[in-house]
Amino acid sequence: MKIKYAFCFVVIVLLVGCSEKKRPIKGDTEFQRTLNAEFKDATTSPLKVKDRKQFDGLNFFKFDSTYVVNAKFVRTPDELPFKMKTTTNRLPEYVKYGELHFQIKGESFKLNVYQDESLKQEKGYDDYLFLPFLDETSGFESYGGGRYLDVSIPKGNELVIDFNKSYNPYCAYNDKYSCPVVPRENYLKTKIEAGVKAFKKN
Repeated sequence: MKIKYAFCFVVIVLLVGCSEKKRPIKGDTEFQRTLNAEFKDATTSPLKVKDRKQFDGLNFFKFDSTYVVNAKFVRTPDELPFKMKTTTNRLPEYVKYGELHFQIKGESFKLNVYQDESLKQEKGYDDYLFLPFLDETSGFESYGGGRYLDVSIPKGNELVIDFNKSYNPYCAYNDKYSCPVVPRENYLKTKIEAGVKAFKKN
């Protein structure tokens, strides 16, 4: 009987220990929790091993509906493909697919949105558009190289931009990656206090 109780005690201790080690994923929104889960997972994380081992969650601006905006989507079908600069010698081919015109706090802004010429050939990416931007938090509260957003080609002439879902390029975490450099024309002369903040490396 004593052996039975001792065995049960050991099992309980092990279960408690495992539950303590498996901490819940941090994040106030589904986007934040999904991104944190990706960064914790060794198979999907861009973090260096030493940074991942100490990773407790990315820093985010607090969700703010001010930065969820309805943009007028203007297609630019006559644009020619160009080589987009990256943080390495790689020069992927993109084309300016359209322009997004919107307002934040009463001010008008414009961003160009791009399509990756090679990626659009892959299944599931035929309607994917790349929206990189810089703003006045870049190099301060957010990553100096700017941030990215993923959007889809809309059926009509409107598109919702949710800056709360803006994320850092992988280069912000690990210099082994080759990341597109944000075109200068996609600089917003305002603070976009939404999305992922700058990463503090250990």
